[in-house]
Amino acid sequence: MNLIEKLNWRYATKVFDSSKKVSESDLEYIKEAVRLSVSSYGLQLYKVLIIEKPEVRSNLRKASWDQAQITDASHLFVFCNYTSDFEKHVDDYIKLIIKTQKPDDERGLIQYGKSIKASIASKTEVERNSWAEKQTYLAMNNLLIACADLQIDSCPMEGFNKQEYNRILGLDKLGLNASVIAPIGYRSKSDSTQNRKKVRKATSSLFQTT
Repeated sequence: MNLIEKLNWRYATKVFDSSKKVSESDLEYIKEAVRLSVSSYGLQLYKVLIIEKPEVRSNLRKASWDQAQITDASHLFVFCNYTSDFEKHVDDYIKLIIKTQKPDDERGLIQYGKSIKASIASKTEVERNSWAEKQTYLAMNNLLIACADLQIDSCPMEGFNKQEYNRILGLDKLGLNASVIAPIGYRSKSDSTQNRKKVRKATSSLFQTT
């Protein structure tokens, strides 16, 4: 199967087979795909939690309107955006560039860091949080594509109580906010959704060349 065939194969899985688990090697592949995601400035202002513990997932299910995917999937990915210490994140990023690329002259990168900080500082708190949350969706998309590539099922979800997730996972104390989640695993034969034809706009309707 090529990528287009795999994207046609995938769907937002509603019922997972709880007896099937994603292998460690496949999990590492998915994690690497997420790690390589694009992000604004390359900052990656997020952390990705992989929830396995049944008792934690049971509590999260209650904060997700009792949706079964939370507990029945093999793994639950919680994409969390940072909400504070943006200047430190920028400083750490510039240090990582210097360590990785070893430039002859670091002054340009230091100035680049200052310009990023100025751009972030110019945003209101609402704008800053909205911008940071959007980065998590870019990362999650890499997860969805990587899962499709491996023929592992997934379901991007916004239907959960963010405040409750933050409380249960202790995210507020870490300067994090649960932005979007994605359970992954293997579809159950009982999930009738898999038999529906994929509904998407026609290419001629979706795209316009000017």
